[in-house]
Amino acid sequence: MSNERQPVLSGIDNDKINETAISESFSASSAPPRGVLITGASRGIGAACALAFAKQGARIAVHYHQNEARATEVCRSIVSAGGDAVLVQADLADEAQTVRMVQHACRELGTIDVLVNNAGISVWGTLDEMTDTDFTRLVNVNQRGMFLCCRTLYHHMVQRKQGSIVNISSMWGRQGASCEVLYSMTKAAVIGFTRALAAELAPSGVRVNAVAPGVIDTDMLSRFDARSRSDLVQQTPLGRLGTPEDVAQAVVYLASAPFITGEVLGVDGGFLLT
Repeated sequence: MSNERQPVLSGIDNDKINETAISESFSASSAPPRGVLITGASRGIGAACALAFAKQGARIAVHYHQNEARATEVCRSIVSAGGDAVLVQADLADEAQTVRMVQHACRELGTIDVLVNNAGISVWGTLDEMTDTDFTRLVNVNQRGMFLCCRTLYHHMVQRKQGSIVNISSMWGRQGASCEVLYSMTKAAVIGFTRALAAELAPSGVRVNAVAPGVIDTDMLSRFDARSRSDLVQQTPLGRLGTPEDVAQAVVYLASAPFITGEVLGVDGGFLLT
């Protein structure tokens, strides 16, 4: 399978994706559309982010690793609503693939003004059950992929003296979770990386922030039965599970807020207040 994909063009059937439906037309803007690269955009939070940015007139690079069909669905939904999208593929644990993917996205979009490092995986179990393979996989996807994408775009953003990076952490990166030690570790690293890079890039006009989602109704919750999900709702002061769209709103906000950098915005319905 080639790592480089052709842009998805207009005129594709009006297919919908499960995560969200687009009912609004794109508003006209005098400013040229921004280029946005979103990793892990074939489903869940990444897909919701892609659609949210597209509604603002941005051109979107929809990254995926394995699920080309779902990533194509996201692109089709963007295009059918009048947006512009390109499909890009890479295993973010592979440096060469990741660099090629980012460079390809930049060529296709003309520029990348916003990078959303969303791709992530989790492993459930006690620490004594974790293997070296589990450790390596989580570090590669949750940390190394973010590092590689940021490094590849570093000079692109610095030379233009503008750009926004939004990294997806987790509330467990702020307060560790039992039976998710490795996941919590990698998401805490995302927060540390975000704050350090924000300090480094601020003089160049590039902002770096993070979002820390709480319990969000995505595929990651599939391991929980109905009773466990109900318990999670009860532990959330706002009384419901979060949606991918809740997180996407926060990401879009941070990407456009001109005087915010180095911040971690919790989107957890008050979960950590309890």
